[in-house]
Amino acid sequence: MQTLRRYFSLSLLAALSAIVLPASADQGITDQKIILGQSAAFTGPAAQLGIQLHAGAKAYFDQVNAAGGVHGRKIEIIKMDDKYEADLAAANTKKLIENEDVFALFGYVGTPTSNAALPIFTQAKVPFFAPFTGAQSLREPLNRQIFNIRGSYFDETEHLVERLVRTGLKNIAVFYQNDAYGKAGLAGVERALKKMNVQMVETATVERNSTDVSKAIAKILPKRPDVIIQISAYSSCAAYIKGMRKEGYNGQFYNVSFVGSQALADALGTDGPGTVISQVVPFPWKASTPVVNEYTKVMQKAGIKDLNFSSLEGFIAAKVFVEGLRRAGRSLSREKLISSLETINTSNYDVGGFDVNFSPTSHNGSKYVDMTVITKEGKFLN
Repeated sequence: MQTLRRYFSLSLLAALSAIVLPASADQGITDQKIILGQSAAFTGPAAQLGIQLHAGAKAYFDQVNAAGGVHGRKIEIIKMDDKYEADLAAANTKKLIENEDVFALFGYVGTPTSNAALPIFTQAKVPFFAPFTGAQSLREPLNRQIFNIRGSYFDETEHLVERLVRTGLKNIAVFYQNDAYGKAGLAGVERALKKMNVQMVETATVERNSTDVSKAIAKILPKRPDVIIQISAYSSCAAYIKGMRKEGYNGQFYNVSFVGSQALADALGTDGPGTVISQVVPFPWKASTPVVNEYTKVMQKAGIKDLNFSSLEGFIAAKVFVEGLRRAGRSLSREKLISSLETINTSNYDVGGFDVNFSPTSHNGSKYVDMTVITKEGKFLN
């Protein structure tokens, strides 16, 4: 009888355990939802980057949620403002992981902010998906937690420099933000120029979240370069272009995608036409590109009329992330998500005109780079 009682007791405990066990051993998951965290600039001189990236991602997540979520779970994203400051990004990352119990981090904006979060999410083994930066520090060496959707600054700057040199424009200067982002972009330009056997004319800097460009103007203006490549955010880049034009400079300005294309065009106004920007996602107004057509419809349904490169990037990032969740299955964990994302490539998944290739040895999904120019109407020409 005692043996029989013990058997039934153990059976009851096993049954109860099956009922009360959480849906996953990892935090940020319940039977009903998956919680993501995003630290980005939502106020300050770089605010439009965070606002636009978040808008595109949330529009996609909301559509997925409206259709029942992923394996019955709705996706919730908690956003925190870091004002594009590294210290705030680090503090936010700790809060998101330790206090908000997020499952993964998504859509951080910037190199210095992402670098500040790097040791925190690495130690906690929390996935860090689609940061809005092309820095090598988030690409090499391979970090299993990091997945990049966009091309690198090396990809962008090499494309820019090759285009310039092949058209005979070899007198090139660089205006860059004096931080990890600006230096990463500068390194990319230097690398590309060396490859083309061309010497850089001059460099000048601006501090992060500052529009004081007077010293940078004074340093580069006398050299009268054919082209100035800018590696900074839209507010300082706009201030620099306006200042240089006021001083009579008639050369060209080239920017990498992080600048925030629409925000730059808006800030420049009548000084915008002719400004060139490299892009790491397809043209947001080209409906013949399947993912752009999908993005346009989803954004319109969400009541968002203003389309732009940054929100399209957020949309694509959310779409690929959801595919990773689907592949991971109902018994979701961080490790399963990572392993599932590593199976996504162009042979088995079509984003819709934008190639993403992950593998166990590379989490750098894309090398896509395109060129655009600001028109007289403040729009973009592809």
